[in-house]
Amino acid sequence: MSVNWKKISIVTADIVLGVYLIFAITAFNCPDEQDAVCQEVKINITDGAKNGFLNTNEVKMQLQHAKIYPLGDRMSDVCTRKIEETLLKSPLVERVECYKTQTGRVYINITQRIAVMRIMANNGENYYIDNKGDIIPSKNNSTDLVVATGDIKHRYAQTTLKDFGLLLFDNPFWHSQVEQLNVLSDGSIEMIPRVGDHIVYLGQPTLLKEKLTRLEKFYRYGLSKAGWNKYSYINMEFSNQIICKKRKL
Repeated sequence: MSVNWKKISIVTADIVLGVYLIFAITAFNCPDEQDAVCQEVKINITDGAKNGFLNTNEVKMQLQHAKIYPLGDRMSDVCTRKIEETLLKSPLVERVECYKTQTGRVYINITQRIAVMRIMANNGENYYIDNKGDIIPSKNNSTDLVVATGDIKHRYAQTTLKDFGLLLFDNPFWHSQVEQLNVLSDGSIEMIPRVGDHIVYLGQPTLLKEKLTRLEKFYRYGLSKAGWNKYSYINMEFSNQIICKKRKL
């Protein structure tokens, strides 16, 4: 059997040419990471402008302080895992994803913890509770969240006040109306609104959604006509009734 060397040569040449073209195209489109430099750092913070405390400048400063801010560094020297571990040390950060591209960019996606209430207890403790009941240390953050004062222990804050905070946080009316909660020694709650010079006594923190529904109706159809400052104390403790104490003239 004779060997068709001409055919073999053509096939071999085609294979060599194909390998060369693949290598050339890859080398052209994907610069050597050893020589590539980070040209841009993109930081994305979930709900950054709306609900959280973090901003991109703080993230940048944290990485600069740790001497791992990647802008201008060789891409081969950028350690995405180290960036993630560094940012996760912040009590404000829940999750971090960092990755780099072949175009010289580093992307940092951050999911921050969302506070629902600020706690300023009688024992001097000052902190925030997030939407999962975890404690966020206070660093004089500016916020319009409801402030809870009074006889507050960590367990009460992380369960009862967290649930109440979520209820207020998710309701546009109450989110804008409630300014402060005061926890009494027996665990019952007083509520101080932003509009109206009165105190609302909610009693024990049970059936809070129903109590707020009744109170909202009273606000809309009662106080809006009688006057927001007519009463000094409104008792919502008992079901199906509202007990009001008139302001002394």
